[in-house]
Amino acid sequence: MNLVVLGATGSIGSQTLEIARRRGHRVLAVSAWHGGDRLWRVVDEFRPEAYAFQEGDDRPGVGRRVAGIDALQELALWPGADAVVVAVNGFDGLPPMLAALRAGRRVAAATKESIIAGGELLAGAVTQGNLVPVDSEHAAAFQLLLRRRHEDVRRLIITTSGGALRDWPLDRLPGARPQDALRHPNWSMGQLVTINSATLMNKGIEVLEAHVLFGLPLEAIDVWIHPTQMVHALLETRDGALYAALARPDMMLPIEQALTHPELPIDALPPLEPEDLAELTFRRPDAARYPSLRLCREVGTIGGTMPAVLCAANEVAVSAFLSDELPFTEIVPVVETVLEAHTPVANPDLGALHASDRWARATAENVLRRREGR
Repeated sequence: MNLVVLGATGSIGSQTLEIARRRGHRVLAVSAWHGGDRLWRVVDEFRPEAYAFQEGDDRPGVGRRVAGIDALQELALWPGADAVVVAVNGFDGLPPMLAALRAGRRVAAATKESIIAGGELLAGAVTQGNLVPVDSEHAAAFQLLLRRRHEDVRRLIITTSGGALRDWPLDRLPGARPQDALRHPNWSMGQLVTINSATLMNKGIEVLEAHVLFGLPLEAIDVWIHPTQMVHALLETRDGALYAALARPDMMLPIEQALTHPELPIDALPPLEPEDLAELTFRRPDAARYPSLRLCREVGTIGGTMPAVLCAANEVAVSAFLSDELPFTEIVPVVETVLEAHTPVANPDLGALHASDRWARATAENVLRRREGR
């Protein structure tokens, strides 16, 4: 299989490269944010025909560097690719994802922010088999929904560990430091995703993502805390039955499933045994602890450019928290302040989404500056 890996040095990108190493896939093109040692190690090992990065120094003689604002789109359309893995944070993943889909390429999508920002632009891509989600919960839901009639589905439940701070007393949360929130109990992920797991912003965004990907109404998508995360998704059908997708919490499975669909990969993970399932406990998220879930549903109800603004403002707020410039419990209020100031645009094109993304980031920075000046 010939692959393009956008975001090759991040968590999903690195695991995709491990799969390529294990399965003997050819890596035709890669991208990273920084042109540093991690990217050069990838280039030296896989010898891609092309690569792109935003920051850092060039290194001649190791393939063709693609530069400019359309670099990721050019890599997504690189000749000979069987699949394009899009593991780019934020809105930057949407243009190459759309370019690849419009060219008939298989896209393995691990960029939930781009998916919810894209909204209607991505409608139908999953049912056509071109867009396959890589998020563990949505990959599980995708498998559960295969061969299910839409009218037979009553509810989709996606699970969450509850994040690193799920058992902290509420009155301690304002004092949580970045190192506290970054101790995810089950997954090894990038900083943004790990903090989003602690606020459950990632799960609120995943509700919107499931709405976009599967066409389910927001009220038919539920979130439950499941500490061990052996169950990644549950599907309730109209007859009252509940079907579960269970696997070890390891991203290698959803990545390989996305690459090989409609075939299943062989031995992507060690199988589960019944004894591994001794503690299948679930509880509803506490609204006071996780206000992000309410906020995301409100954003999904409005639609338009609101999801793009949500994601951009959240990135700025999380960055401020990671820099010790914002208390943990102020992340969601900062995002909500930006959303309240936004006038949404219905049915946005890429230009409107770009403009909303830039506006949200600038507005979030202004909100942070005003907060510091209190």
